[in-house]
Amino acid sequence: MQVAPVFAQAAGCPPVQGDLGAPATTGGADVAVYADEAPPPLPDYDQPPIPADGDMWTPGYWSWNGYEYFWVPGTWVEPPQPGFLWTPGYWAFFGGVYAFHRGYWGEHVGFYGGVYYGFGYGGVGYEGGHWDNGRFFYNRSVTNVGRIDIVNVYNQPVTINETINRVSFNGGPNGVDAKPTAAELAAANEKHLAMTSDQLHNARVAGRTESAFVSANKGKPRIAATARPGEFKGEAVVPAKAAGATPESTKTKPENKLEQPKVEPTKVEPTPVETKTTPENKLERPKVEPTKGETPKSEPTKAAPEMKLDRPTPEPTKAAPERKIEQPRPEPTRSPPNAAPRGKPQAACGHPGEPRCPK
Repeated sequence: MQVAPVFAQAAGCPPVQGDLGAPATTGGADVAVYADEAPPPLPDYDQPPIPADGDMWTPGYWSWNGYEYFWVPGTWVEPPQPGFLWTPGYWAFFGGVYAFHRGYWGEHVGFYGGVYYGFGYGGVGYEGGHWDNGRFFYNRSVTNVGRIDIVNVYNQPVTINETINRVSFNGGPNGVDAKPTAAELAAANEKHLAMTSDQLHNARVAGRTESAFVSANKGKPRIAATARPGEFKGEAVVPAKAAGATPESTKTKPENKLEQPKVEPTKVEPTPVETKTTPENKLERPKVEPTKGETPKSEPTKAAPEMKLDRPTPEPTKAAPERKIEQPRPEPTRSPPNAAPRGKPQAACGHPGEPRCPK
């Protein structure tokens, strides 16, 4: 898994960049290689300070080795001759594939797909500096001058869009929508020179560096920029701060918009309202049901009192109280025994062996 990409890099890197000294065609339209997938977005990184006066900045880019993309770090290089500026290479979607157009040196900066490379390359032209009487002057507002003694410096603010688009290709789905300007078309007809030996060396070292591959760095290369071409160790190395927004994430935005309409019906909640009304209808139905239930309930209540009326009637027939009235009748029968004792003394008195009768 780790050996195959490294083997492919060595064979794929030089054709992507072009042979040393090979002239670039007009307008940077010299297609170096084709890829069947979109390049990753440009990572977010800082620019290392200028190592020496006279060097010019060449931004980093994604290169293709026939298998996958790898990151070529941005670096400072010496221009091939005074008065020349660097036009970065760029990827463009055409005919269902992605084609890489080589960068080149020329007197003016040409079309580079409208891609925002940063540090003066804002999509059109170059605002990081300019030539004056054979000497290059640096714009410190977008250039890291560092601590070296450079007197040919000026400060011209550059407007930078807060929402930077880090898409690394032009055209196609989610690509940068940019067309060449009249000045860029004119620059296409000027004399051009291919990348220098330092630039080729920087790309070849990147092609042999495992951490440069997108499968290893996930779009956030450990070596995003270097002060000197091909030096991937030491203080000159600047790592990426973050990976850029992928073109796939731009596809997910409309997907989120598609999810919102799914949420919108839930916000409207026609069904919940109907469900709320249906329980109300159900509540109205039970209201009708009790009216039907009142009649059966009233019937048992009518029958219940009838049963209760029948039961008390036999209870008086038992004449339990009458029996209690009959019991007091023998009580007057007890009165004769009361009279008997009265007669006993009359019968018993005056007889022999009995006491005297009272007077």
